[in-house]
Amino acid sequence: MKRQPRREFLRTVVGATAATALSSSRIPGANNRIRLGLIGCGSRGVGDMDNFVKLGDVDVTALCDVYGTHVDRAKKTAPAAKTFKDHRQLLDAKDVDVVLIAVPDHWHQAITIDALNAGKDVYVEKPLTLTIDEGPAIVKAARVNTRICQVGMQQRSGAHYLQAKREYFDSGKLGKITLVRTWWHGNSFHLRRAPAALQTQPADLDWAHFLGPVKWRDYDPQQFYNWRAYLDYGGGQITDLFTHWIDVVHMFMGDDMPIAASASGGVYHYKDGRTAPDTINVLLEYPSQFTATFEATLAPGISGSAIEFCGTEGRLWISRARYEYYEKTADAPGAAARPPTIVQASGNLDRDHMQNFVDCVRSRKLPNGDVLIGHRSAQASHLGNLAYLQKRRIAFDPAREQMLPS
Repeated sequence: MKRQPRREFLRTVVGATAATALSSSRIPGANNRIRLGLIGCGSRGVGDMDNFVKLGDVDVTALCDVYGTHVDRAKKTAPAAKTFKDHRQLLDAKDVDVVLIAVPDHWHQAITIDALNAGKDVYVEKPLTLTIDEGPAIVKAARVNTRICQVGMQQRSGAHYLQAKREYFDSGKLGKITLVRTWWHGNSFHLRRAPAALQTQPADLDWAHFLGPVKWRDYDPQQFYNWRAYLDYGGGQITDLFTHWIDVVHMFMGDDMPIAASASGGVYHYKDGRTAPDTINVLLEYPSQFTATFEATLAPGISGSAIEFCGTEGRLWISRARYEYYEKTADAPGAAARPPTIVQASGNLDRDHMQNFVDCVRSRKLPNGDVLIGHRSAQASHLGNLAYLQKRRIAFDPAREQMLPS
């Protein structure tokens, strides 16, 4: 039997089940309120939970974390919520309609699939996956169970991002785009130091459960507190930061499958045991004939993040704060450049993305950051990491979604 290419398989699964998801309606909770369970009560999880509560129609009914102190902190926002140490126990709760997953990346696949198989709609933080092979199984679980699965790539719901897409990309106003530059410097989360309270393993922290699928090692406060710096738990700056930006590139360009990846970098400054590079450069090539680059460093004295699209008729610079459009300068000698068009961001990116998720839980429409979109953006980031780790240019077959031999 001829093997079906992975891309065709995913397209088949999407086509066969999306219509079912659109028509499968259910009314969550009493008075049509959404009952939410949080898995992963760290700083990002609690921040996300607070934003969901501020939407006004979400009740937090369950909390889960391997660290009891994290649960206690989350209880301050949701005092009536039940608490659990094991995510499977939370998923058995009948008073949970949707699950917010904000655990380290190495737990994303298992918990997301368990939640989808338990009939829960899911909001999962990005990146969707730890490795390039994990995505298709999550997409399948969402489609087979006809569940809404939103990945936390909040630019997809940002008003000024959507406006920029309409005005400059859907219209073709930028002309042919050949180069996209992205950068994210000085992200301090990757430099966090474990506090004194974690130097010795707390009695209410289940280290073995935290490790999960990762091979055993003795308790390490830095690996628990700053797991983003270790490639066993996440993909470093590439999957944590570039995934956001390459997702915007995919959204604007309508091309989400690279054909090649190259990368260089290393641990050049922070010799503290981290395995994720503190400085990294990635270059991706796409079938529609453009390249997208990413550069990031944690070195002191440089900060900022943005994306720049370079087209034959103009260029667009965009960040979470605003966008700037620069029209092509006339070819005539001495022609003056026109002042840029600048549009400031409005609204709250996180909350707008969560509102889209809640709306789709009710309507059963696919959300802005649908699981397949999340898989493709994580996949592009993983290719950059693999190129870095294998120290080679990686060729990728978009039809089969697999790397080609070197």
